[in-house]
Amino acid sequence: MKVLLFNGSPREKGCTHAALTEISSVLNAEGVETEIIWCSNSPVRDCIACGGCKNTGKCVFGDDIVNDCIEKAKTADGFIFGSPVYYSHPTGRLLAVMDRLFYAGKYAFVQKPAAVIAAARRAGTTSSLDVLLKHLTVSQMPVISSTYWNFVYGSSPEEILRDLEGMQTMRNLAKNMAWIIKCINAGKAAGIAAPQAETTARTNFIR
Repeated sequence: MKVLLFNGSPREKGCTHAALTEISSVLNAEGVETEIIWCSNSPVRDCIACGGCKNTGKCVFGDDIVNDCIEKAKTADGFIFGSPVYYSHPTGRLLAVMDRLFYAGKYAFVQKPAAVIAAARRAGTTSSLDVLLKHLTVSQMPVISSTYWNFVYGSSPEEILRDLEGMQTMRNLAKNMAWIIKCINAGKAAGIAAPQAETTARTNFIR
């Protein structure tokens, strides 16, 4: 069992990383392997909707982390996407990565559990979570919740650790993620197959 945790912050060891590390440690204690993937400060292209990935299952742009992440996602059991708050929304870097991950490699994410988290000094967390959740809910992914909204507060990693309720929320999120992954694996072992979605109908509003 493995969970990939995506750090969408430009600061590799900043507030978002502190929250993801807390989640990772609990998942490890639950017997789940983890990998924190930093989206880095290197350039990341936005999706250009060229359709080149349709028959290949990978993005036409191979000069950043996206295709490597798609390969890792194929064998992962769950995902967590984390971002600091910029003007009440996630970082553009994380959104660029997620847009291309889900456009080119959606097949690697469908029906696998996932969660999103946000870190902020003060406000914009709920709207940031709302943006990130769109990728999950359009991909039939079970969304993992916790005992409060999935965010932490602070201006530094040290302050994040002092957000006791936020850290508690991260730990409970990790426990719920581990539980759902184990339940899914138990279901597969018992012969319970994933539902097959209908995909033939497409309604255009302008005719």
